[in-house]
Amino acid sequence: MTMNKPARSGVIRLAEAQSRIPGPAGEHAVCMLQRGTLNVALSTPVHPIPQDPHTQDEVYIIVRGCGILLHDGKRDRFEAGDLLFVAAGTEHDFENFTEDLALWRVFYGPPGGDVPA
Repeated sequence: MTMNKPARSGVIRLAEAQSRIPGPAGEHAVCMLQRGTLNVALSTPVHPIPQDPHTQDEVYIIVRGCGILLHDGKRDRFEAGDLLFVAAGTEHDFENFTEDLALWRVFYGPPGGDVPA
């Protein structure tokens, strides 16, 4: 169930999201839910991933694969089942990630983040 229309509840299926990647222009991410400030997409990143700091707070839920999150001058390893948080405006990037990496990417909150820096 893609939830781009006003829905109050539902199930977003991984298999449905995966079937929509790559997108028509070769996209490696697909938005599955947009509601207010909440934006949820499934992403299957490819090298390289040019990342700019985002204006909203961001959560990644790792579905499969592993890699390293570069953030705030730190390097943290992640793997399937992990949840990553990146505050709005924080420089971050993924490196040394496996080819099978798949993650849910969640943007939420106001520009500048829920808790301003």
